[in-house]
Amino acid sequence: MLRRIAVELRDHVPFTALGAVSGIIIMLIVVLANVPAPISQYIFYTLHPLHVLLSALVTTAMYSRYRRGKIWAVIVIGYTASIGLATIHDAVIPYLVGGWLKVEIGFHLPFIEEWWLVNPAAFVGIGIGYWKQITKLPHWGHVLVSTWASLFYFTGFGAADWLPLLAFVFLFLFFGVWIVCCFSDIVLPLLFVREGLPHQHT
Repeated sequence: MLRRIAVELRDHVPFTALGAVSGIIIMLIVVLANVPAPISQYIFYTLHPLHVLLSALVTTAMYSRYRRGKIWAVIVIGYTASIGLATIHDAVIPYLVGGWLKVEIGFHLPFIEEWWLVNPAAFVGIGIGYWKQITKLPHWGHVLVSTWASLFYFTGFGAADWLPLLAFVFLFLFFGVWIVCCFSDIVLPLLFVREGLPHQHT
């Protein structure tokens, strides 16, 4: 199991790095264009539910493909991965990183504040993943969307001169996605199935 996890993490480095670079480019545009914080907040509250949906879809699909467990188990695993880990990645960690960088940044829990949108997104993702176990494209979409959601949390709820901090933001975007999102899509389902997972998603 540990070898498979290590292989998956290694294989995800290039695309994760590309996603982090795309995030920095978008953040640079937002900063240089002086995009108002409310617009960044609106984009965040659009991307975060999409992140939750894709996370639930991939985790549920991966688990359902290799272990057709009871529906309550599918729901618990899909919901925990999507709501729990997406909240940690998109909101909690950026808040903590902002504090570490001495940035004035607000704390928000989207699954509570926007419960009517975020929670249904999780259940839609669970339903799709249970019905059709396709993971490759949703997984890559998950990587990109989660990257962009967290960067818009920074610009939407944080007040700072971001240009000198871009290198630190890049490190967060890379390691945040690489660890949290890969854990959600790959490691978490692997913990609940007996068979090994394939090297390639389908």
